[in-house]
Amino acid sequence: MPEPPSAPVLLGNEPGSFPYSVLAERHPAIIRQVRDAFPYGPGQHAALDELLENCTEGVIGPLPADAPDRDRWDDWGLAGHTGQSWYDVPWLWSESYFYRRLLGAVGWFGPGAWQGVDPFRPFKRAELDAPETDEELAALDGLRDLPEEERARALLHGSLWGNRADLGFRLSAADGADGEPSSALVADDSETLWSLLPPAGTGTLVLVADNAGRELVPDLLLIAHLLATGRTARAVLHVKPYPYYVSDATTADVVDALHRLRAASGTAAAFGNVLWSAMADGRLTVRAHPFSCAPLPYSAMPDDLRADFAAATLTIVKGDLNYRRLVGDRRWPPTTPFRRTTGYFPGPVAALRTLKSEVITGLSAATEAALTAAEGQRWRTSGTHALIQTDPSDEAHRQ
Repeated sequence: MPEPPSAPVLLGNEPGSFPYSVLAERHPAIIRQVRDAFPYGPGQHAALDELLENCTEGVIGPLPADAPDRDRWDDWGLAGHTGQSWYDVPWLWSESYFYRRLLGAVGWFGPGAWQGVDPFRPFKRAELDAPETDEELAALDGLRDLPEEERARALLHGSLWGNRADLGFRLSAADGADGEPSSALVADDSETLWSLLPPAGTGTLVLVADNAGRELVPDLLLIAHLLATGRTARAVLHVKPYPYYVSDATTADVVDALHRLRAASGTAAAFGNVLWSAMADGRLTVRAHPFSCAPLPYSAMPDDLRADFAAATLTIVKGDLNYRRLVGDRRWPPTTPFRRTTGYFPGPVAALRTLKSEVITGLSAATEAALTAAEGQRWRTSGTHALIQTDPSDEAHRQ
């Protein structure tokens, strides 16, 4: 298959653009919320104040000499970006390094009493324990009497639209509302997705998770259904090795979500028990690969991660950030074929994503024109539209 057409990498240096607003407004808001959420000491307050000033007005600096991941970040491009404005390096890189620096400021990497304490945990727990979560779990009982195909479709859409719960997105939302998004899909390859997960499946599903809380729960419910109905024999859930992008899921968040399900009643509890048993016997495993927090697209994935994806019957990539990493964080023309941007991927891949950033591929010209005529460019970032895109071919068949 021919190489994808070149497209400019997204930067954050254009005032008024969405990436600029993230760097100039969202990141300072996140620093302030993290500072207020914990009784941090003077050292952490000073480090957070320094990061607040640096990430908005300063330049990218190196990690401390004793940072445990310094060599890894040098491999990911830190040395080449040191001394540059946060706004002038690739937006994906700048965002990712911000979260790494935030963890350093609050003492995540230690040593000390705050080592390993998730600075975003209060936000995640508040969402997981919210009354809305109770309502969503109770609603699962209404799926019991539906035909399997309808239950599967409902759970797939639950996983898709669960991305509206992204905490980082909500922190800077103009109105702060948590209303239901429009059900408009700008692309829907769900039939192709289901063709890769037929009944009596014997393969492996890989799901690359995005957010914790009220998004991770429906992801787990989808996995439970696929295991319980035999559409997949095994599932691998990829999460982040450390807190990232405010609400991205870690192993601790998976444990919290499983306890939340098992403490519920009815269908929710049954799904929780399915997942608990599946983890005990190895049908469901959790993996936290270091590259999951890399500031790079998946086209740069290391060989061991490539082997994981190559062995999967289907890899489902969840959420906005993972979509940007999957297709490349570039100003693609929206009509660029999705398959062209995923041609490097080593196996069949599907994206479930609500739209919260400017990157988009795989739209028809008519769909793009209609969306732009109705909403300008807001449809790209408002979280009110979603997509299901699938590339069923493995890498060998794309050449």
